[in-house]
Amino acid sequence: QVRLVESGGGLVQPGGSLRLSCASSASMHSFNAMGWYRQVPGKERELVAVMIDGGNTNYADSVKGRFTIFRDMAKNTIYLQMNSLKSEDTAVYYCHADQYYSGTYNPFWGQGTQVTVSS
Repeated sequence: QVRLVESGGGLVQPGGSLRLSCASSASMHSFNAMGWYRQVPGKERELVAVMIDGGNTNYADSVKGRFTIFRDMAKNTIYLQMNSLKSEDTAVYYCHADQYYSGTYNPFWGQGTQVTVSS
């Protein structure tokens, strides 16, 4: 059973920084892509950042230039470095992994970690 465990959330002041971590119980080589989503109560979950297996990255327009997704393959961990945080970044952040096997799509999700940006 693949498990994704997020950590690093918390309360941060506007303009501050925070680093989220997502540790996978499985080798990240088994995933075609990994990324971060976030969700605010009453709104749809949105993609924040994604990294394809080859290292290609993509970011939501709202976080470009402020957030960076990177990984440590040896630790089976991906990170989301969040800088210049704004109140609008407040949300539950979820780690996500995509696995494609013989034409079958298999998604995995972490439990989520709360990020609150407030004075």
